[in-house]
Amino acid sequence: MPADDPDVLDAARRGDRRALETLLTGHYDRVHALCRRMLGNEADALDAAQDALLSAVRSIARFDGRSSFGTWMYRIATNACLDELRRRRRRPLVGLAGEVDGDGDSDRFGHPAFGGGRDPADEATARVDVDAALRQLAPEHRAALVLRDVCDLPYDEIAVVLQIPIGTVRSRIARGRASLADIMTGTGDGDDGGPGGHGPGGKPGNASGGPVVKPGTRTEDRTHDR
Repeated sequence: MPADDPDVLDAARRGDRRALETLLTGHYDRVHALCRRMLGNEADALDAAQDALLSAVRSIARFDGRSSFGTWMYRIATNACLDELRRRRRRPLVGLAGEVDGDGDSDRFGHPAFGGGRDPADEATARVDVDAALRQLAPEHRAALVLRDVCDLPYDEIAVVLQIPIGTVRSRIARGRASLADIMTGTGDGDDGGPGGHGPGGKPGNASGGPVVKPGTRTEDRTHDR
């Protein structure tokens, strides 16, 4: 996460448009990556990222500095994505569940799960698989999982972004990982709307509790907050 110059941040809060543009430009890639994984397609991700930027412009004067500017932006972007997911529930589905945009989009963070020099066909398949699996998670589990395993935020920062206790963060991530493992191994149908985020029989599909969204970058979850 970029270290925001306090002088630039203060100037933005006072209404300096150039300073605000500097801040937003510095965080755009991270905001877009969050929206891309939360929403599963490029068009909706761009819309949600734009909504987040507009919300930041409207709200910058009220930014109180209790969290970092980056954490504040993640909160705004996450809320924009959750709003979009709620809108989706109220409108008919269009297209195939597993379709992927043909714009050459790749994960901005370059984790092996989404790229890392593999054959382009393999990378596209991996994106389809992960996007399709994430779409089957309950929104609250999806948000916690993406913030942790894609955005690489520590638990305490995720708690600030989602405005929930850190114990709830841990629970949502564990349930999301278990459900995602079930989906990607074909042993479960996801937890979107389900009671506990587990596969058939209520048994977690990833007993180790390790990250599922970006395998290969971390074999087990960190047990202490940063």
